[in-house]
Amino acid sequence: MFTRLHHVIGVVFRWLLLTALGPLVLGCASTDYPPAPEVAASPDYRYVIGPGDTVNIIVWRNPELSLSVPVRPDGMIAGPLIEDMPAMGRTPTMLARDMEKALGVFIRDPVVTVVVTNFVGSQSEQIRVIGEASKPQALPYRQKMTLLDVMIAVGGLTDFADGNGATLLRASDDNKQYSVRLYDLIRRGDISANVDVKPGDVLIIPQSWF
Repeated sequence: MFTRLHHVIGVVFRWLLLTALGPLVLGCASTDYPPAPEVAASPDYRYVIGPGDTVNIIVWRNPELSLSVPVRPDGMIAGPLIEDMPAMGRTPTMLARDMEKALGVFIRDPVVTVVVTNFVGSQSEQIRVIGEASKPQALPYRQKMTLLDVMIAVGGLTDFADGNGATLLRASDDNKQYSVRLYDLIRRGDISANVDVKPGDVLIIPQSWF
């Protein structure tokens, strides 16, 4: 009982200390990493299908071959006349062309359209948030996604987060790390701290020392 009481007292004390000193400590926190580039989105980005996505396959003039199907954990899809078609790592247009080639063995000049309706994305395309976020998770990337979009999706920072000590690990830059100012962005509303994110980014939010 005393151990639990001491733990509760410690948590309450830490929260009060963080509330009092937060603007001084978190607002001035820094890392040894360079700041993340403000603009990083690629204008030619195309969505890449991943396990868990749902794809609508429309075969023109062949409704019996059209269907909505989930992408299996192994990255494959299956349907009428087609078994184990690779979908993971393909764009919707690429998958449509693959299906036209496969269906061409059975029907004349098939015209296929693929539409993704449930987005999960491959692991290389996801944004992962770990550490002191309210809801750490992996998010599907979307074009022109920003740090603010990510933080809204994960519910912001915990009370004990070192927001300005957070870093962004960028897989597309050989795992280079950048500093980001989450405290300034979320708690102070400093929109200058908002930056683009890229597919494969990992946002690491450490715990404050106070």
